[in-house]
Amino acid sequence: MKSGVKGKHTKFLILMTIVVGCALVLGACSAKEKVAEGPAQGEAKKDVIKWRLQSYAGPALNDHVVKNAIDEFNIAANGEMVIEVYTADQLVPHGELFRALQEGTVDMAVSDDDSMASPVDVRIFGAYFPLAARYGLDVNVLWNWYGLNEIWKEAYDEVKGVTWLSQGSWDPCNFATTKPIRSIKDFKGLRMYMFPTGGQFMQQFGVVPVVMPYEDVEMALQTGMLDGVAWSGITEDYTVGWADVTKYYLTNPISGAWSGGWFVNTDAWNKIPPHLQQLVRLAIDKSHYYRLHWYWYGEANFRVNGGKLELTTIPDKEWKVVEDAALKFWDEAAKKSPRNAKVVEILKKYDATMKKAGAPYRY
Repeated sequence: MKSGVKGKHTKFLILMTIVVGCALVLGACSAKEKVAEGPAQGEAKKDVIKWRLQSYAGPALNDHVVKNAIDEFNIAANGEMVIEVYTADQLVPHGELFRALQEGTVDMAVSDDDSMASPVDVRIFGAYFPLAARYGLDVNVLWNWYGLNEIWKEAYDEVKGVTWLSQGSWDPCNFATTKPIRSIKDFKGLRMYMFPTGGQFMQQFGVVPVVMPYEDVEMALQTGMLDGVAWSGITEDYTVGWADVTKYYLTNPISGAWSGGWFVNTDAWNKIPPHLQQLVRLAIDKSHYYRLHWYWYGEANFRVNGGKLELTTIPDKEWKVVEDAALKFWDEAAKKSPRNAKVVEILKKYDATMKKAGAPYRY
C-alpha cells in the first residue's frame, strides 16, 4: 500500500516538473517577443541626432585639433547625438565649406574665417592676420576679454543660415622651406602654400602665394612645385609629414597664433535641446584647452628634438621691416569697414598693453 502511494506521488512530481518547465519556456519566449516588438505602448522611441562636421585639417592633424574633443562629446551625449568628423576637402572643397554649411550639406565646421570664404568683413582677421598675436593665449584673450566675441557674433548674426559659436587659437605661422631664409631678400620668388591674407601680406616681399588642396601639398614640395609652406608652426610640419620634404624652418613668425572658429548650421543648432547645445560648447572649450598645451609643447619640442629641420632666423633689426609693414597692413584693413576699424583699434590697444606689461607678455 505504501509502495503504491509512493509511486503515484513520484509520477505526480514528474508531471508537475514538466508543466512548470513548459510554463517557464513559454514565458521566456513571450518576453523575447515583447523585447523584439520595442518599447511598450506610450514609450516613444528616441531618434539619434546625427551631425556631420568638416574641418580645415588633414587626417594626421585632425585627430589633435578637432576629433579628440568630438570623440569625448559623442561619449558624453550618451546615445542622444553623434557628430561624425570629416577632414579637409573630404565632403566639399574647403573654399566652399561656408556655403555648404549654409545649405546644410554639413552641420558643423571648424576653420578660419578667411580660407572658408566667410561672407563677413572681419574674415580678414581669421587665420594669420600679420603679427597680431605673439602667442596662442593672445587670441583667446582678445576674443574673450577685449570684446572680439561680441564683434564676431554681430558680424555672423547678419549672415543667414550659419551660427558662429566660438573662436580659439591654433599654432603660429612660420616658414618651412626647401631653401634657407636668412634675410628678407631670400623671400623673393619663393612659391609658398599660404592662407589668403598671409599670402597677400607677404607678396610685398616677393613671396608667390599658392593655393591648392591640403592633401596635395606634400607631393608639390617633393616635385618642386612648391618651395615651402607658411601654413603652420613646426608642430604641424612634423605631424603631417612636411618636415620630411623640407629642410629649413624660419623662426620668425608671420603671426604667433592662427585664429579659427567653430560654426554650425543655424537650423541644425536650433533643433537640438539646450543640454546638448551646452555639451557642444563644453567640447569646444575642451578642444581650445587641449590645443593650447599641445602646440605650446610641440613648438619648443620639435625645434630642439625634431632633428629634421635646420633652424634659421632673420635678425631683429631686419625683421622690423616686416613688423612695420604689418602695422600699415592693419591700417589698410581698418579702412574696409567701421567694424574692421574697431577690431584694429582693439588690436592696437592690446599690443600697447602687452608691451607696457613687459616680460613674460612681451620681451
